[in-house]
Amino acid sequence: MKDTAVIGIGNILLKDDGIGVHTIRELEKEDLPSTVELVDGGTSTLAMLSYFLECRKIIVIDALRAGLEPGTIYRIKPEDLASYEKGNLSIHDVQIFDVVRMASMLGAAPDVIIFGIEPQEIGFELEMSDLMRSKIPDIIGLLKQELGFASQEETNFA
Repeated sequence: MKDTAVIGIGNILLKDDGIGVHTIRELEKEDLPSTVELVDGGTSTLAMLSYFLECRKIIVIDALRAGLEPGTIYRIKPEDLASYEKGNLSIHDVQIFDVVRMASMLGAAPDVIIFGIEPQEIGFELEMSDLMRSKIPDIIGLLKQELGFASQEETNFA
């Protein structure tokens, strides 16, 4: 059984909305412990329920509109999403609530962390903005820090 699932969520057809999926693709090139499973969650968070039932820790990477500068990286827990205005939440965020609730009803309570990245632009385009692409190494560094195996030079983030 895997200890941790890192789930990238987003639609790669919608420019910056695909940040989670693009980050997973970059993480696949990293040397991560065998206890970490990387998951391309696409746009169907509900299909991820099995990971919430089987893993001790879940880290979700997704675009999140919370009103700060584009490229801002948020580290939040699902219960923190309640404080964001409903208009700012994507369908993925709402589904994360639902999956956490379903897992809880089934007796599972994984530690869930969400790395949300403020998108610069969401529109019909395959390529992410340069700003979002430049944030992937930062997200990976924060992720490694969260998992407890970042080297010292990778932990110098705000």
